[in-house]
Amino acid sequence: MIKQGMAGVLFAGYVFFAVCGAYAEDSVTRLPEVLVTATGTEIPVEKAGGNSVTVITAKDIEAKKASSVADILKGLPGLDVAANGGPGTQTSVFLRGADSKNTLILVDGVMLNDPSSANRSAELSNLTVDNIERIEVVKGPMSVMYGSNATAGVVNIITKKGKGPGSFFADVSGGSYGTVKAAAGASGSASSLNYALAVSGIRSDGFSVADDDNDRINKDGNTKEKDAYENDSFSGRAGCDFSENASLDLVTRYTDSRTDLDDYGSGFAGDAFAYDANWNSVPDLSSPHKRRVDSRQSLSKVSLNNRFADRFITTRLSYQLADKKREYTENDGSDGGFYKGRTHEGDITGDLNFDASTVSVGVSYYREIMESAALPEKDSDIVSVRVQEQYAPNDAVTVIVGARFDDHDRFGGKTTFRLAPSYAFKTGTSVKASYGTGFRAPTLYELFEPTYGNKDLGAEESRGWDFGLEQAFRDSGVNVSCTYFNMIFDDRIVYDFSTSRYNQLAGKTKTSGVESSVSWSPVKDLDLDLAHHYTESRDPDGKRLARRPYNKYILNVRYRFMEKALADLNVRYLDKRRDSAYAKDADGNRVDYLLAYTLTNLALSYQVTKQVEIYGRIDNLFDEKYEECWSYATAGLSGYAGVKVSL
Repeated sequence: MIKQGMAGVLFAGYVFFAVCGAYAEDSVTRLPEVLVTATGTEIPVEKAGGNSVTVITAKDIEAKKASSVADILKGLPGLDVAANGGPGTQTSVFLRGADSKNTLILVDGVMLNDPSSANRSAELSNLTVDNIERIEVVKGPMSVMYGSNATAGVVNIITKKGKGPGSFFADVSGGSYGTVKAAAGASGSASSLNYALAVSGIRSDGFSVADDDNDRINKDGNTKEKDAYENDSFSGRAGCDFSENASLDLVTRYTDSRTDLDDYGSGFAGDAFAYDANWNSVPDLSSPHKRRVDSRQSLSKVSLNNRFADRFITTRLSYQLADKKREYTENDGSDGGFYKGRTHEGDITGDLNFDASTVSVGVSYYREIMESAALPEKDSDIVSVRVQEQYAPNDAVTVIVGARFDDHDRFGGKTTFRLAPSYAFKTGTSVKASYGTGFRAPTLYELFEPTYGNKDLGAEESRGWDFGLEQAFRDSGVNVSCTYFNMIFDDRIVYDFSTSRYNQLAGKTKTSGVESSVSWSPVKDLDLDLAHHYTESRDPDGKRLARRPYNKYILNVRYRFMEKALADLNVRYLDKRRDSAYAKDADGNRVDYLLAYTLTNLALSYQVTKQVEIYGRIDNLFDEKYEECWSYATAGLSGYAGVKVSL
């Protein structure tokens, strides 16, 4: 049940923004945003039809001074992020209450999801914000556009494109936990060429992955070791315009990271464990602490774009490649195994651009490969064909409809579709709705892992719909939105403890909820945003899915002052969440719920000159003690400061 106190805060915020906004004298007009993820073509946000879309711009990212994409996503409604410790540790993304495996993460359209992981989820913890132009989040089943894994939605991280005279920046920062970051980049365009490059390095002494503030686990000096983190990243984008109607684009990103890890005993984390005569884990204070994971990841994509017949026909031919490798080391320094994953995808898409509609037809080939210390190389292929129409006969009506057929080389074909209409009234009211279906192919690990795999697995299937209202009070700068969503997952693949292998869960897993937000720009220097989402997520037995809160409230205040200064305050509240079935305390008792918490982050920056900016960031301003996953630590009150030089 929604807590009455917090619900009252939300309602009061709605009334306050709406009433005060009605009398604001100096409102802000925001520039139209452009999307590509919802339809695969560049469209204004208002022409996204019934698709539920959130856009985080480069200005939003810059204002928060965060280092990782995961930190940015934590501040969004309808999306929850949980990490097993500090920077570089395993991170899960829950979109509208669905499993992490049901969200497709892209970087410039290249799949970040790892085919060598157990459930093909994406690892966001090593993805830095360097060179990012915007992040687009599309909620609801999107398999019609992106095939497998997009059963709950898509997050697309889009890098910057160089333009204008050549420019350069250098950025150095440091702060708590012995953290130092250095970054540099260059961008620009000349004649027919454009480029944008960035490189960064992070070094941190870190804090113990096992939570030293948790008094319910057996610490006994087993949660004191600092777990360090290193990350070196490169991001690049280049393009060449051969003519007004032909261009070539190349994007690439490479990350090399090392993350110190802790052990996991009988239901909770610790530096190192041994086992007693009854096979219960006990702290092993004599053990060395060398447990870690070394990760390398590269993503690349090349695209050829053409326009014909006075731009009536446009085509896009692309090829993308993603390589990922994780190597584990045990506490005693021995080899802990490795996982290697690779994906290839080729795609050709053609658009027919009529006056009132755009019809797109695409064909793609996708191949994924995995190998591990326990599993020889395995692969699977999918051939897909899709068709989509974007129909917009006037400024009020937009209808997006599409269908797709995917032929998987192991379990056969799946057909998915999506319908997303919207209507915009002259009063500033917009009505949006969508209905779509999706599927998720079983992973190579789920199929072939020697101990736990099941070759008889089929695809997971999903269907989902949403309905939303948006109201823009143009004279006051107030925008209000409310969306109801509902998703159902059939044949969900889970680990079956009774058979010690992966099986498909009988019955339906359901998620539903409401996402609400209000934003107000009373004057040109102040932006206020308040958002809430309520999510029900339950398995076929009626049990809540792990680590997903009922309620999440987000308040963001951004204020520009003294002409050159900017402050960004973010406050978010998450109520209690059920944790995984593995979570236990030191006495062996099941840990049912993680406690609710409120987290406050503050970022400040000052433009000393046109070329020099100084900035600072305070995370967890009130030193809240909380966990995103049972027994795994989070950062306490911490501060960072830096200087950025742009030429």
